[in-house]
Amino acid sequence: MKFRLPAQKPLSRSITAGILLSLISIPMAQAAPTPPSLNVQAQSSVEVAPDKATLNARLWEKTPALSSLEDTDSDELTAARERLERRASDLINTMEDSGLKRDAISAGSLNIYPEQVSGNRGDNGEGETLQRTRLERPVTVELTDINQLGDVLDALMDAGVNALDGVQFDLQDRDAATDEALVKALEKAQHKAELMADTLDTELAHVQHIEETQSPIFQPRMMSMREESSASADANKGPSSEYRPGTIRIEAGVNVEWALKGPDAPAHPDSDAAAQE
Repeated sequence: MKFRLPAQKPLSRSITAGILLSLISIPMAQAAPTPPSLNVQAQSSVEVAPDKATLNARLWEKTPALSSLEDTDSDELTAARERLERRASDLINTMEDSGLKRDAISAGSLNIYPEQVSGNRGDNGEGETLQRTRLERPVTVELTDINQLGDVLDALMDAGVNALDGVQFDLQDRDAATDEALVKALEKAQHKAELMADTLDTELAHVQHIEETQSPIFQPRMMSMREESSASADANKGPSSEYRPGTIRIEAGVNVEWALKGPDAPAHPDSDAAAQE
């Protein structure tokens, strides 16, 4: 006896039918409307008086200039180094006597630099190139009392520093100053947003996005020094020096986005966010 199996449908036809049924059963998704929002950018700055100063100066001594054919005498190097060490020690003692703490003064290590200088010109107009050695020590002074700046500068000048590389002003607590600038920028952004919302007869909802568009930047001003003659001052004292460190400017910027309440929007920010989900 023979048995016949029932005819089977092609596999591809079954898959196609299943896909069609699935598409029919899935409702068309509707795109959710984008909620209205308000984006505000704001910049602010604060001016802070510096309460820290760093002074960089250099002392150096030089050996006699010799012909390139001659070697520098070791005794000359030793004498120059001793003169330099003595001057550096006197400078530190002078600043300590003015009330400066020892740990505020840093005398760097000895540096040695070869130098070339022009000698006298001969009858043929050609000059001889001479060589010498410069021994140098840097001195750094950290001040946490700006009122000591004048005394320290006078001590450096009296000690005969060969170079004063400038005064750098800073803040002992930078974080507090940068926080103040950032808070002012955020308050300014909120004020602008409330003003715009009130003017356009709408209402702010919750904050959706906060971005710092400009990190706090220090912009120190250069110190100016003015010499003034006082009629009442003793003539032997000479003119008085007035040092003006100026201020440090710190700028900050923010970008804040608020959601706007619609006519049917819930009042609570959490329920408003839940409704959007």
